Amino acid sequence: MRFFIALLTGLFLATAPVAAQDPLPSWRQTAAKERILALVHQVTSPKSRSFVPHEDRIAVFDNDGTLLLEQPVYVEIAQVIDRLKSIALTQPSLRDVQPYKAALDNDSAAIAAMGSSALFDLVAKTNAGMSPDEFRAAVDAWFKTTRHPRFSKPLDQLTYQPMVELIRLLKKRGFKVYIVTGSGVEFVRAFSQRAYGIPPENVIGSTGKLAVVKKGETLTLLREPQIDHINDGPGKVIGISETIGKRPILAVGNSDGDYEMLQWTTEGSGARLGALLHHDDAKREYHYDRNSAVGRLNRGLDDAPARNWLIISMDKDWKRIFP
Repeated sequence: MRFFIALLTGLFLATAPVAAQDPLPSWRQTAAKERILALVHQVTSPKSRSFVPHEDRIAVFDNDGTLLLEQPVYVEIAQVIDRLKSIALTQPSLRDVQPYKAALDNDSAAIAAMGSSALFDLVAKTNAGMSPDEFRAAVDAWFKTTRHPRFSKPLDQLTYQPMVELIRLLKKRGFKVYIVTGSGVEFVRAFSQRAYGIPPENVIGSTGKLAVVKKGETLTLLREPQIDHINDGPGKVIGISETIGKRPILAVGNSDGDYEMLQWTTEGSGARLGALLHHDDAKREYHYDRNSAVGRLNRGLDDAPARNWLIISMDKDWKRIFP
């Protein structure tokens, strides 16, 4: 008899409505989770006054520090440093020239002091001369062989599980989800599908100049050593407008480089939400904000209350961080 009771119980649990399951199991039951779920319900429920049609349900996420661990150095910069080390074997003079010297010496303070323009210039010059396909193959190979110095895992696997769950929920509820990153667009496109389920065409990022080159009768694209667009700060608003052509209703970031993206999103009409992830968990990840060289969050913390932005506490709002 006990066997049949257990069997019936198992069948009942297996066929329980999916709606009864927690869509964000890695989030604690806090006000942050409630506010996110409330927005999703508001804009996707047909009877809601705040209902938004499918074609206008746009959500944008920053990448580094929002979806993926960014300490002790941005992931793309880590890839550039490793590539520079290989180049320096045949061009040792680079070791005496900035900004290459700082990168080759792993001088994080000097790298941070360069500013965003110098960092983007370093990325563009280091990967110049490669076709997009060659660059993607090099990035894939690098991820397979590189491990994080603290967590000893491939860097593209150190994604934030709570954010991945949120992306899945949004897509299930009819949202178009985009990554809006300061990193190079081709770099993030190399892993966005497998890491987050976001296709390459839904990645908006910084771009370098490309040249169309004819080899025999075949056309190919080659990366040039110049910057085309820096997708950071106000540049993120430009990237969203030029690529999507619509104002998002949800924007999630973690640093002051995301400030304008959240501002532009939340200044629109109707139900909207801007959210910033606060890295306040030194035990499970890192603790940093106002004075960090990587992912500095200063203006956002100051202005979030007045702008009604949600501050997500990694420590208090997340049950777990990594998959």
